[in-house]
Amino acid sequence: MNKNKGFRRFLILCVAPASIFFFLFMIVPTFQVFRMSFFEKGAYTPQETFVGFRNFQMLLQDTKFIRSMQNMILLVVVVTIITFAFALVFAGILTRETIRGQNFFRIIFYIPNILSVVVISGIFSAIYKPENGMLNSIIGLFHKMQDPILWKGESLVMVSIIIAMIWQAIGYYMVMYMASMSSVPVSVYESAGLDGAGRITQFFQITLPLIWTNIRTTLTFFIISTINMAFLFVKAMTSGGPNGASDVTLNYMYSQKDAGLYGYSMAIGVVIFLFSFALSALVNRVTERETLEF
Repeated sequence: MNKNKGFRRFLILCVAPASIFFFLFMIVPTFQVFRMSFFEKGAYTPQETFVGFRNFQMLLQDTKFIRSMQNMILLVVVVTIITFAFALVFAGILTRETIRGQNFFRIIFYIPNILSVVVISGIFSAIYKPENGMLNSIIGLFHKMQDPILWKGESLVMVSIIIAMIWQAIGYYMVMYMASMSSVPVSVYESAGLDGAGRITQFFQITLPLIWTNIRTTLTFFIISTINMAFLFVKAMTSGGPNGASDVTLNYMYSQKDAGLYGYSMAIGVVIFLFSFALSALVNRVTERETLEF
């Protein structure tokens, strides 16, 4: 009995610091965000006025907020689909095929993930530069342009941000999927080959089902992180411009806080929190499959 009590005390001592910090820096601030969303308060004044759901009603009529939500959803959907498609294909090629310099390609693909968002944003801003950027210079070699293409203009700015975000994320998830694919026994593929299954059939019928648990887990984490990464890329590359064409909800939330609308910005934070939670639940539900073993 004394040993059990001592072990329990030891576990409590190990868990207590992390639990306390989690409560102080996660639970309490989250509760404060929800509480402040029902008040009208300036960013630097202690005065609070209870307004109920008025902040949320204002959101439904705020065209800038609606546009920022549309941009965020676009980035989450498009970046997630393209990133995971390329990561899985590249992982499958580098795992199953015999390619000279495989380790070199792994390193090259992974390098963008170790760079900061500010560095990546600077690189792509230089690439997208209208006058002497690399992209316009390459296009100019094959096609004479009367006017330079404005890659960060209103019509193309979201495409430009999507490309930068995909380039940054592919390598990390490719390496993760390579680790999962490497654990699939070669004998499974050999048996499938004897039955007449080609490489593509094996990929969809064997590889994907056997690593589905890993895909499902990383997909949920990636979707949530994309909401934050979208804000970082937009802040570093465009600050939401031009004319709000690339603004995302987190960036808009900070702009409202800086404008002195503290309660209104907290209401935006609540919407982002609920959206993230609902999206995670939806993805978990949609991607639920029976676990396969080998």
